[in-house]
Amino acid sequence: MKKYIYYFLLLFISSSILLQSCKDEEPEDSNIIVFIEDNSRFEGDEGETIFTFKIKNTESSSERITVNYETQDGTAIAGEDYTAASGTATIEAGARETTISISVVADTDYEGDETFKVALSGATNASADNTKATGTIRNDDEFVPNDDEGYITPDAYPGYTLVWADEFDGNSLNTSDWNYETGDHGWGNNELQNYKAGTSNATVQNGKLVIEARTEGSGYSSARITTQGKQTFRFGRIDIRAKLPQGQGIWPALWMLGESFSTAGWPHCGEIDIMELVGHLPSTTYGTIHWNQNGHSSYGGNTSLSSGVFADEFHVFTIIWDAQSIKWYLDDVLYHTADITPGDLAAFRAPFFFIMNVAVGGDWPGYPNNSTQFPQRMIVDYVRVFQ
Repeated sequence: MKKYIYYFLLLFISSSILLQSCKDEEPEDSNIIVFIEDNSRFEGDEGETIFTFKIKNTESSSERITVNYETQDGTAIAGEDYTAASGTATIEAGARETTISISVVADTDYEGDETFKVALSGATNASADNTKATGTIRNDDEFVPNDDEGYITPDAYPGYTLVWADEFDGNSLNTSDWNYETGDHGWGNNELQNYKAGTSNATVQNGKLVIEARTEGSGYSSARITTQGKQTFRFGRIDIRAKLPQGQGIWPALWMLGESFSTAGWPHCGEIDIMELVGHLPSTTYGTIHWNQNGHSSYGGNTSLSSGVFADEFHVFTIIWDAQSIKWYLDDVLYHTADITPGDLAAFRAPFFFIMNVAVGGDWPGYPNNSTQFPQRMIVDYVRVFQ
């Protein structure tokens, strides 16, 4: 009897091991995942540009894999920017990838970078849950400012002499007067942009300077230019005619720093903000001074348009600056005055240089969100200094 019990137990154990072995030996392709890679290309100027997307699997399969794909609009619109497509892609047994092609409409219109999605679904012999790729249609056309609507000021005033101006009439930035400041994000304000030199982030076209903030890779690029070491001024009337960008997290500025910045540092050198705007308040502009008074001190004012936003048309941002005060004007209307006669404001009775930039993000404007459209541009028609 013991002998039979022994054989019964042996048979039971052997069967259990066999069953467990069968459980462990799942089909070899059950853990294979199929995915699609992003693609980015310049759109081209005419006809169509083909975007080729790679569809891959995580490991080789002994069976043929099929998966459905379908395009989805993003900022790019099917029928206008690309041709909608759908179908089934096949990865042959033993292979690791295949490709599909999407046609993009080429043109010469400046539109900024645009995106669309390619989504995978319904895979056989693999899984492809919620798998999407982004196609980025990179702009390769130049933005050309061609409007001139808005306020304008004269090029002469009684009692003043025009001592320096940039009308931006050439084909590129005049580097005898201007410097490019470069560097990655931060800039003391937790900004996100990378300031770049000599690129299309700062161009001169049709008599205008265009400073453009745009998405670039996973971040943002823009430009910041200065006259430091080349053009500095003490007192006078300063007119800057510009059209401003807008949007959450966008921060354009037309401003000045004291010539002593490189030795005294900020805020000891003094700062004069001729114009600042935070993009979520696109109809309000600010004029401010910053200085050292046992630490950072500031004094500013603001004004708002009665209708519209500063992106609609050009306005003229002016300061009239002498040894007693700095006065801020919008389209020749005074809106703020700062008394600079106190001793701790002596920095504002010394020479200053110009800075023009468009920042992205930062402590004051906050950060871009889904409502923010790129690219954003500050267009400057002229800067004039009268004394």
